[in-house]
Amino acid sequence: MAKRSKKRKKGNLVLFIVELVILAVLVAGIFVYAQLNRGLHELGSGGNQNDPNARTDDVLINEEVTSNGGLTGYQNIMLIGVDSRSGDLDYANSDVMIVASINNDNWEVRLVSIYRDTYLCTDPENWTFNKANDAYMKGSARQTLSMVNANLDLDITQYVVVDFSAVARLIDDLGGLTIYMTDQEAIHLNNYCQETSAVTGLAYTPLDVHEGDEPRNYDLNGVQAVSYARIRYTAGADPKRTARQRLVIEKIVDKARSQGLSAVQDIIKDVFPYVKTSFSSAQIIKMASNMFHYQIVLTTGFPFEHIEQHIGSLDPVVPVTLADNVRELHEFLFADPDYKVSANVQSFSDEIEYTTGLGQAARERAMENSVIPNNGGEADIVR
Repeated sequence: MAKRSKKRKKGNLVLFIVELVILAVLVAGIFVYAQLNRGLHELGSGGNQNDPNARTDDVLINEEVTSNGGLTGYQNIMLIGVDSRSGDLDYANSDVMIVASINNDNWEVRLVSIYRDTYLCTDPENWTFNKANDAYMKGSARQTLSMVNANLDLDITQYVVVDFSAVARLIDDLGGLTIYMTDQEAIHLNNYCQETSAVTGLAYTPLDVHEGDEPRNYDLNGVQAVSYARIRYTAGADPKRTARQRLVIEKIVDKARSQGLSAVQDIIKDVFPYVKTSFSSAQIIKMASNMFHYQIVLTTGFPFEHIEQHIGSLDPVVPVTLADNVRELHEFLFADPDYKVSANVQSFSDEIEYTTGLGQAARERAMENSVIPNNGGEADIVR
């Protein structure tokens, strides 16, 4: 059981930090803008751009969300990381699903990770419930956005899809990161690097570390930084792993800002072959003009309150309850403490409660009995 847990379910090799992709998109836009006179090319070459399920003009948005105007002033974007070892960005398990919400008035960005095993209505048109990552496997970007909008009362029509190689390449293009680690973290990092290097095709040099060494700063390249963010075997388990991921994000953002446009050309060349996006070049250029104003201020995970329970052959993360979690989500993203969920969300919530037996009473018990560390139950403040 977990109360407001920031933990993510254990995934495969996909790096759980595709928040960085939006930074790459914005930085890339500036470079493209500077090259307009040389001929503007379409960005985001990964994936099958002619696939009808890559379109977003007909994704499901709940009627109450469309009519109440509660999200006016925000731009909401879906960031998706897929478990693809071949570079194919279509119809794979989406091990990373992050809502990036941009406040257009003050440039603040809030990020919400949807745990990949969250039990949701993954196909709202056919009333199908499954783990959240099944939506991309079955219906690519269109079904994933419809799932998120229908279950969370959002209005997302834009997305970025990436595989994990992009992040390692981005870090290399920035010249690496310096991270303070314990001896156990460094030892586990070396172990992870073997697989990370094999899959990405990128090289690394093992860290010189021995058990009992004092904590210290290590200079990491892309493979090593990705491997650091994957560590889950030291004290703190998943909550500590997500803290490592947030640290990597902060350091990448800080370094990219400090380097400005000097790193942009390499990022374009190395990262965009691994990106699939609904953004047009014109939209990216518009966002890029404001790149240095954007500030990631808060991050968290969804669902806030959840219980892991077997459902048939599944072992999902069950939101307890979905309606309560969606209310809390809208307070987190849009400062709306009195949000009333839509009829669709309430129906999905009722169905999940009926199927699992996990309703309000179970939620209260979970909150009382939780023993999983979660940073005090608060959102993560990005400094």
